[in-house]
Amino acid sequence: MNIYIYDKVKGVMRLLPLHLFALLFLMVSCSETDDSVEEFANWRETNETFFNLLYEEASTLEEQGSTEWKVFKKWSLLDSLATTPDKHVVVKILRSGSADAGTPAYTDSVKVSYEGHLLPSASFPSGYVFDKSYYGDFDLSTAHPSAFAVSGVIEGWITVLQAMHPGDYWEVYIPYALGYGTSASGSIPAYSTLVFTIYLHSYW
Repeated sequence: MNIYIYDKVKGVMRLLPLHLFALLFLMVSCSETDDSVEEFANWRETNETFFNLLYEEASTLEEQGSTEWKVFKKWSLLDSLATTPDKHVVVKILRSGSADAGTPAYTDSVKVSYEGHLLPSASFPSGYVFDKSYYGDFDLSTAHPSAFAVSGVIEGWITVLQAMHPGDYWEVYIPYALGYGTSASGSIPAYSTLVFTIYLHSYW
């Protein structure tokens, strides 16, 4: 996973090495009474701070004409209602497909390859991988896509899928409000920002 911090002096998004992010996280996650480490210490604050900063900086870059970063409001909201970061999804474009191929609709189904993980935590400096549709690194020649209805996934996925063209490969940051919210879901803690890499193979 990549962690990005905006350099306001140079006007660019720069990479914060994962080991530094993890170190900063661990400095505030140790118990005050013993040497144990909480896996997801200050999790809500960590996730909200990270996503709000990323949203602000990605929005700035997009306004400045960047084609690498995009911000999408929740698919079902009018512009007048999408007033806070948690009503948006942030996307880093890794590879672009064909715009001529169109985009899926809410009523369509898709074939995708994906990996989903959390922000870095005590035992997972690269972020805990909670779901993946392929083994090892992503390889288009060997990946076997998963198929599902656009309408059957979380709000963040519904939002980005309806903006993707076949061949698009995106790194997607979803705030917990458009993910699993304030309750845990399986191995995903409450208040988790979800980070996915998604490749759209096709839709119908």
